[in-house]
Amino acid sequence: MLKLAIWDMDGTIVDSRDVIQTAMVRAFEAEGLMPPAYDATRQIVGLGLRESCQILAPDNLSPERVDTLVEAYRSAFIARRTDPDVKEPLYEGALETLQMLRDDDWLIAMATGKSHRGIRAIFDMHPLESYFDTIWCADDGPGKPHPFMVEQSMKALGAEAHQSLMIGDAIHDINMGNAAGVRTLGVTWGFGAAHELEAVGAHEIHHSYNTLQESLLRFAQATGN
Repeated sequence: MLKLAIWDMDGTIVDSRDVIQTAMVRAFEAEGLMPPAYDATRQIVGLGLRESCQILAPDNLSPERVDTLVEAYRSAFIARRTDPDVKEPLYEGALETLQMLRDDDWLIAMATGKSHRGIRAIFDMHPLESYFDTIWCADDGPGKPHPFMVEQSMKALGAEAHQSLMIGDAIHDINMGNAAGVRTLGVTWGFGAAHELEAVGAHEIHHSYNTLQESLLRFAQATGN
């Protein structure tokens, strides 16, 4: 029996909260706009970049100005990430959990709102690439909460919905997983709050990697592995 863990990246494996918020603030300031508060930014993480900027921008902002804001964010994000004093650390327990899954013969996928370029930057920073059997991102098709990335992950690896689960910190991850018919595990150490994840129907909510690991072991046992 196959077992597939599909992972979000930002706020689930990598702590990118400071980098994303700082880049968003600088992008808005560069365009002469009032920067969003962190509470607003955190709620769009996981969506495509243009959709995120549209949500955060003033209602009367033209499509052309939104495009400019997107480019300003990209520039600010790259500048922030390449600052030698800035880190995007792995959450404690993330690497150990991925290794546990690999040792237990899980299939592992990534479904992220990042671009391929953003994923490469994370792989250059952390030893994560070898853990993922397939990777789907915002460049590949419909973004979250559309089920495309989860469905493509299952298709690529030959897994069925009952053999798969989605792990993420944002409501967009949970909505995406639920739409694809897989079990959804919400985590609270990133951008989403527990009550928000619960409200959109997360099957489980975890506050530490320790309990997440226990849940993954139970899922493996339930699938006959």
